[in-house]
Amino acid sequence: MTEVRMRVNGTIRPMELEPRVSLLDALREHLGLTGTKKGCDQGACGACTVLVDGERILSCLGLAMQYEDREITTIEGVDHPLQTAFVHHDGFQCGYCTSGQICSALGMLAEHRAGMPSAVTEQVASTPTLTAEEIRERMSGNLCRCGAYEGIVAAIEETAR
Repeated sequence: MTEVRMRVNGTIRPMELEPRVSLLDALREHLGLTGTKKGCDQGACGACTVLVDGERILSCLGLAMQYEDREITTIEGVDHPLQTAFVHHDGFQCGYCTSGQICSALGMLAEHRAGMPSAVTEQVASTPTLTAEEIRERMSGNLCRCGAYEGIVAAIEETAR
């Protein structure tokens, strides 16, 4: 066991962890932050997306120890108009993927503001317009079993204005 000091949602949280514990398992099982979901546990679905220093990551793919002394934001630490927009546009149904979708969307919006292109960006030398096509491409790593994609895109479009 190794002591790890993690900053999660603005609070430093010391934990005793085995070196092989994933960030996802540390959040859920050791800190009781169950908003971040375990979907595929292989990085394919995006349900475990959290923000680390403002960038979106798949928490099932990283070891908790890698993120010591970095700012981790889970859905429990998010207070953003995007959450209301998800409700307004019915961007969730069962809700299982919602926490990952919201964290991913916040990271995606930050990437867009920074001028990062996507695979569908036509003019990579300039900040792309955040069209529905851009949003769909940028959010393609987050799966929704219920098919609430249109509501998710609408919520992101509303918030991005």
